[in-house]
Amino acid sequence: MSQLIIEAARVFDGSEMLENHAIVLEQGRITAILPLTEVPSGDTIALPDGVLAPGLVDLQVNGGGGVMLDGDVTQDRLATICAAHAGLGATSILPTLITDSFAATQTVLAAGVTAVGRVPGFAGLHLEGPHLDPKRPGCHPPGLIRPMDEGDIELLLEAKTGLPALIVTLSPASATPEQIARLSDGGIIVSLGHSECSFEQAQSAVEAGAHMVTHLFNAMSQLSSRTPGLVGAALALPVSAGLIADGIHVHPETIRLALAAKQRGDLFLVSDAMACAGSNMAEFDLAGRRILRQNGALRLQDGTLAGADLSLPQAIRYMIETVGVAPERALAMATRIPAQAIGAPLGRIAPGFPADLVHFDENWALTRVWQGGQAKSVTA
Repeated sequence: MSQLIIEAARVFDGSEMLENHAIVLEQGRITAILPLTEVPSGDTIALPDGVLAPGLVDLQVNGGGGVMLDGDVTQDRLATICAAHAGLGATSILPTLITDSFAATQTVLAAGVTAVGRVPGFAGLHLEGPHLDPKRPGCHPPGLIRPMDEGDIELLLEAKTGLPALIVTLSPASATPEQIARLSDGGIIVSLGHSECSFEQAQSAVEAGAHMVTHLFNAMSQLSSRTPGLVGAALALPVSAGLIADGIHVHPETIRLALAAKQRGDLFLVSDAMACAGSNMAEFDLAGRRILRQNGALRLQDGTLAGADLSLPQAIRYMIETVGVAPERALAMATRIPAQAIGAPLGRIAPGFPADLVHFDENWALTRVWQGGQAKSVTA
């Protein structure tokens, strides 16, 4: 099929909602977006209700399809993770390695470089650690958290030359402003997270080149009257920030306050998904520790949250139905905004963009997915 036309009652193009439009797909790309009155003849799919939107973009995905991203990664395992999330609507993802050894990091970066252009949906990598704050490990193995050194910087800068996007989550406790500047100057997106840093330390990191914050409110110094912490820095400074909107990691009223307070930079949705995403797994291992999947949450046996049992469509629905956000804003937080945060030509419906699309029914359940113009099985 050389050309496909998808007619939809409502189309979210990444910025605004359009009524009664059609999307023309050809050779894996969007070639036109037209009013229904101007649709050319051809093979057509009609979507008379719901919303057609760009493929979702997830910048924090630890695993999926029964697989975690770790030092045993291969191109096939990356493909398994990406395919699992495509079935959940995230047609572009950054597989995410949590704190691990230098050797594991080397392996993951090398596998990522080989996956570019070969694994559908692979948009780069996210390294969450190991350069975090020992005071805020979350579910990360405390024994592997360590300061950044010259070898780490050289490894990251070399890997970035072969990756479309590379996010490194770190804490000012384990990386200096000078090191942050070097990473940023090399095209790496430095994100602050898992940190007990002060507002002033976060501000110094941002001035050095950090321009993102990882899973806002979780595993970081909180906002109080005289110590704004990393939460206050994320809301006040010109940085983007990921948000886990599952009703467990962040209270809905806290999300409302954050959306109202954030005037510079944007908030975007992440799944922080683990190996069980897109599967029926009830438990799995993470760095030698058992993770239990119960009541919509993933936890270590001591109760510590360990990622999220969440998909981006579920997060979008939560934002709309529970938080009360307009559909346009919730959808943008899972499409255009994260794509812009990594400088990727994704998350929009416009000529020249990849033919990555998702369709939601009237209840915000995912019903259809196209990746590169090809229909995918929906597992949400």
